[in-house]
Amino acid sequence: MYTFSSKLKTFSFILMLLGALGIGYGFLTAPKDIQEVEKILAAESHGSHHAEAVGTAHEAKPATAAAEVGAEPHGTIVETKGLDSMHVDTIAVAGAHTTTAAVNHDQADTAVHKVKAETHDAHAEHQAHLEHVLHQLQNKPWAALYVACIFFMLVSMGVLAFYAIQQVAQAGWSPVLFRVMQGITAYLLPGSIIFFIILVLCGMHFNHLFIWMDKDVVAHDKLIQAKSGYLNFPFWIIRAAIFLIGWNLYRHFSRKNCLAQDESNDNSFYKKNFNISAMFLVFFIVTESIMSWDWIMSVDPHWFSTLFGWYVFASFFVSGITTIALVTLYLKSKGYLEHVNTSHIHDLAKFMFGISVFWTYLWFSQFMLIWYANIPEEVTYFITRIEQYNLPFFGAVVMNFVFPILILVNTDFKRITWVIVMAGIVILAGHYIDFFIMIMPGTVGDQWFIGVAEIGSVLFFLGLFIFVVFSALTKSPLLPKRNPFIEESKHFHY
Repeated sequence: MYTFSSKLKTFSFILMLLGALGIGYGFLTAPKDIQEVEKILAAESHGSHHAEAVGTAHEAKPATAAAEVGAEPHGTIVETKGLDSMHVDTIAVAGAHTTTAAVNHDQADTAVHKVKAETHDAHAEHQAHLEHVLHQLQNKPWAALYVACIFFMLVSMGVLAFYAIQQVAQAGWSPVLFRVMQGITAYLLPGSIIFFIILVLCGMHFNHLFIWMDKDVVAHDKLIQAKSGYLNFPFWIIRAAIFLIGWNLYRHFSRKNCLAQDESNDNSFYKKNFNISAMFLVFFIVTESIMSWDWIMSVDPHWFSTLFGWYVFASFFVSGITTIALVTLYLKSKGYLEHVNTSHIHDLAKFMFGISVFWTYLWFSQFMLIWYANIPEEVTYFITRIEQYNLPFFGAVVMNFVFPILILVNTDFKRITWVIVMAGIVILAGHYIDFFIMIMPGTVGDQWFIGVAEIGSVLFFLGLFIFVVFSALTKSPLLPKRNPFIEESKHFHY
């Protein structure tokens, strides 16, 4: 039986505490009104660009109008030739002056009204921009929390999918790792609860993560209106509940059957696991695609990709396999998992390598087709990320493809602990960044940076993940004794 070390437990609590403080700080420092946004923008540009924008909107045009009004003539030069002629000319000039003044007065009124209208429009546009930036900055701590929450939940989901595949494939190499997988998937329940709460808060308009939930936006957006039969909160949250409940039910019963198999005299519970795993994989393939549309792609409701479900799956699937490898190596270093050998680790590393290549294939296929077609409604998605998220966008490709290719392509490296740990950390960080750039542009736009809220969210969910996973590992033996393939798995070498 595994014993959760006090040092690791304390470490997880420290991460959660620091993370909670960082999340709280992110929410407390988020701007509350437009005035705070103006101060933030002024501070960012040292006052110059913001002052210029305000000055242009409120001063330049009135000044120009005043110049235009002042340039109009207000009288006529009179040539005096005598008293009578001066009297007549004076009367004529007075009449002409009165007529000209009336015309000029009308022109001045027209110009002033025009300036007022233009100034009002400019002011309204400026206020709308400030309100938009306010929503983006208020979204920032929510988006940071959302990215970290969905990432760690889907990591455990990737492990669950990998576990189900091993069951259905009746794999002979992996049963010695089953309890490790079950320990990691224990995080799925608390992760799902927290995530579902965040989804409900989105529907209650605590944030603006999903613009299709905003009635004012929908009222002026025909494209979102056309999707309202699918993208509406009641249907959306019901789908989320079905997905999360279904995944957690499979996790519960598959673990229950696996533990019962240890005490059984036949393979009946193993066969039950085979059957429910096959049904789960069908359910998973359908719900995973819809989940990716609902929880990630609908952040940008004007954009869609038919490859997106597979793309998201590849990202959290390789992250889950990488997590299995890292947890296994940790337990192995502490003297547990005596039957796990370098061949098991080598196979996990091969999956890390292979799915990384698969993710890259999907990344390139999605990007290349949309970029080459250059349809404005589609290519805008990538233009935004290239222009505003250039470093993380291309950095994720390096971390998730170039680095694993260079490191894990070598067969010998797949058996070296420190190499796999290094590659695993880079892969997990790279796919967190991948989720970051899938969600952040649609929620915070160009108002992004890695700050206290982002770091705090990662630390909190990492601490919770460590605590839940390693607590679950203490609740059952690390070796499933009565699995039909356990002896083959113990002696797996090649």
